[in-house]
Amino acid sequence: MKALIFDPFSGASGDMILGSLVDIGVEKLELIELMESVADVDVAINEVKKKGIKCVDVNIKSISSSNMLYFDLIDYIKSCSLDKLVEESALGIFSLLADAESEIHGMELEDLHFHEVGQQDAIADIIGACHALKNFECEKIFTTPISVGSGYVEASHGRLPVPAPVTLKILENCDMRFSGGGLVGEYLTPTGAAILGYFAQSVNSYPQSKPIKSGYGSGDKETNHPNLLRSLLVEVEDFYYYDQVELLETNVDDVTGEVLGHMLNNLITMGAKDATLTPTIMKKGRPGHKLQVICHKEESFKIAKYITEEIGTLGIRVVPTYHRFILNRKIIKIDLDIKSINYGAHVKIARDKLGNLVNVSAEFEDCKHIALMANVPVKNIMRLAEEEAWKVVPKKEYPN
Repeated sequence: MKALIFDPFSGASGDMILGSLVDIGVEKLELIELMESVADVDVAINEVKKKGIKCVDVNIKSISSSNMLYFDLIDYIKSCSLDKLVEESALGIFSLLADAESEIHGMELEDLHFHEVGQQDAIADIIGACHALKNFECEKIFTTPISVGSGYVEASHGRLPVPAPVTLKILENCDMRFSGGGLVGEYLTPTGAAILGYFAQSVNSYPQSKPIKSGYGSGDKETNHPNLLRSLLVEVEDFYYYDQVELLETNVDDVTGEVLGHMLNNLITMGAKDATLTPTIMKKGRPGHKLQVICHKEESFKIAKYITEEIGTLGIRVVPTYHRFILNRKIIKIDLDIKSINYGAHVKIARDKLGNLVNVSAEFEDCKHIALMANVPVKNIMRLAEEEAWKVVPKKEYPN
């Protein structure tokens, strides 16, 4: 699977995104012609160096300062005769910007002028980025956590904390990961946040992949570090699906086995993807257990709170687990003929991303019930259920 990874270690803006994509291979003259045709701007794209690293600088100068209402802007973009996918993406990005500004400023969309985004250069930036990303034809786009900076920024409403409220609202609405990055100042613009938020899946680290080409887009600030946005075109292993998870971990040494077993069952019911206990030797030679729970990020606080209340642990570690490789799983019911009596048993079917059947696993509770009814060892029922599933389930199922 061909994918694009944005690495905003020094933040992101529309210009930086465009520069990194040009450095990877977007045709420069075609991009300039498009941007200047849709907005009243002059565009210059040049190769420069930042801290000794070759990169591409995109400079967009607005010729006019027209300021359209949001719905007028929508009509204008629709009148530009853009490629349908580019038009759809541009409208989606401006919708993210408009929703964020509407929430922050308490205004209805029909009354909205963009406060934090210079409109002509934003039109050029956004449509240019949509055009560039369409040309790569990537199946997936990722972004690592965005360094937003820290401190304060001067905006149209005065001195505001970094990230600026509109930028922060976009990050919130798009569920994007970010940090200060050890930087002082504003390093993520609303336009940069909206472009990444619309196109990219936020991940904590690079997925396992083979690099094809990398590129660097230059930022405007002169800093002590390379003020660049890095983009990577990669080939990602396409066997697995990707699932974002967190790993919660704590040690216990004063809880009975019955309570621990009860807790494990409840954790799965609450939404944990997995929960395990490993025997361990703790301080002063005391025997204990290490509890490890895999869960989605949005479930971690609820699950950590339950663990604390159930076993009284004084602290829970969040181990930096970034993503897991998983197969697509589906439960189906199959018919079993045992001693001339028909029984129904559920089995779990696992397929890779290409739809290939990888594994079949019988559901134990069903097999246990059938074993009791038929007076047959449960291991025989499990084996029979899995053998029957391998016979009747298609070896290939093309995903939608």
